[in-house]
Amino acid sequence: MPPVIELRDVHIAFEGHEVLGGIDLAVLKGEILTIMGGSGSGKSVLLRLLAGLIKPDHGEIRIEGTDTVPLNEDQMLTFRRRMGVVFQQAALFDSMSVADNIAYPLHEHARLDHTAVQQRVAELLEVVGLPGIQAKYPAELSGGMRKRIGIARALALNPALVLYDEPTSGLDPGNSKMISQLIAHVAATFGTTSIVVSHDLFWSLRISSRVALLHAGQIIAVGTPAEIRTSAIPEVQAFLAGDLH
Repeated sequence: MPPVIELRDVHIAFEGHEVLGGIDLAVLKGEILTIMGGSGSGKSVLLRLLAGLIKPDHGEIRIEGTDTVPLNEDQMLTFRRRMGVVFQQAALFDSMSVADNIAYPLHEHARLDHTAVQQRVAELLEVVGLPGIQAKYPAELSGGMRKRIGIARALALNPALVLYDEPTSGLDPGNSKMISQLIAHVAATFGTTSIVVSHDLFWSLRISSRVALLHAGQIIAVGTPAEIRTSAIPEVQAFLAGDLH
C-alpha cells in the first residue's frame, strides 16, 4: 500500500539558516507517527510544511500521491478539507461557544442544516468525553478541556489525516495521559492517519506506531517504539536519556 504522505528531499531555510536539510519520510495509512526532537530541531516547521502553511525551498510533499508543493491556496483547499490540525494552544475562538468553535469548519466547508450541525457537534463532544458543554466558552474550560475541544473541531469534517502540534504541552500528567489516550482512541475508532509533533517521550513511546527522531535538521532514526528504545545510534540514546538538545 502506498504511503498517505511522503516527503522527498525536503529542505527549508529561514534567513540563511537551514532548519530542515533533506527530509525523507513516509507515513502509512492509519498509523500514529510521532515526530520528536530537541528544541529547535525543526519539528513544528515540519508540521507546518505538512499542513501546507509554508512551502519548502526544495523537495516534494506528496499527500495521497499528489505533490502539494506547486499547488496554490485554492488547490490546497481540497487537501485541507481532508486534514484536521490540532494546534499547540488549541487556538479556540474566545468569543465563540464550544458548539460554535466545533461547528466552525462545518459552516465553512460543509452544506449541513442547523440540526445536522448540532447533531455532529454533540457526537464529537461524546468522542472527546465532554458531552453537554455546548454552551460553555473557552475561558470557562481547563487546559485539558480546551485541548479536547480542539481535537473535536479537528475531527469535524471526518479528516483522513490529523496533525497534532505538541498536544500534551503545558498539561499535568493526568491530562497528558487523557489526551494521549484520546489520540490513540481517535486513530483506532476512525482509522485516521495521525502525525504528532511531541516532546512527551513517555506517552509517545506508548501510543505511537512509529517514532521519527529529528536532530540538526535531519531525521536520524525512524522505527517502532521498541526499535527506538533499543537503537544503537548515539544521538537516539542521548535523546532517550534527556541529553540531546
